[in-house]
Amino acid sequence: MKEIFFLFIVKPLVLFAMGLHVSGREHLQGEGSRIIVANHNSHLDTLILMSLFSVSEIKGIRPVAAADYFFKNKALKWFALNIIGIIPITRKTKISNKHPLQGAMEALDRGESIIVFPEGSRGEAEQLGAFKSGVAHLAKSYPHIRVIPINIYGAGKALPRGEALLVPFIADVSISEPMFFGENSIASFTEELEKKIKRLQMKNEIKTKEEL
Repeated sequence: MKEIFFLFIVKPLVLFAMGLHVSGREHLQGEGSRIIVANHNSHLDTLILMSLFSVSEIKGIRPVAAADYFFKNKALKWFALNIIGIIPITRKTKISNKHPLQGAMEALDRGESIIVFPEGSRGEAEQLGAFKSGVAHLAKSYPHIRVIPINIYGAGKALPRGEALLVPFIADVSISEPMFFGENSIASFTEELEKKIKRLQMKNEIKTKEEL
């Protein structure tokens, strides 16, 4: 069901209704789990990232998402879990006995790839917020797994936060070479990850201005 949804709805929406320019796609190639990390300005972000993969791969791509948002009602919860395949996390850790990253770690243990938005929530269009340290903790726990920084530019204009109407707007997706935790600290890895995605955003901003 997930594969059908992405083949017949998501891919046509992203590739034809919007339009997508992708650079660095080769960094996504290869076998094994990946921690895919991107900025977050729109509900389209998850769909754009998942559209980068083939239909045969899509079942093993799991976005990390806030349970308090996607579990608002039964219909949305069913769709999020069964069609999108989210890994729900509880942002208010005091009301949960689980480690906030437990679901993500279990997915990586199964050989799946996860999508993480380190800002934590959607920001304003084409603006980067401060990164939280969750990705660095995952990278430290799984030092052999690739962390792939990505910048999405344009999705925040196509479907801004708080809007329900899609405005056709070509999005630029820039993918950086993978990172590994190595000898970093949690703080230094988070800082370097944020710098990489900021550099990708600057690249996309320059590209957009040159095309105007």
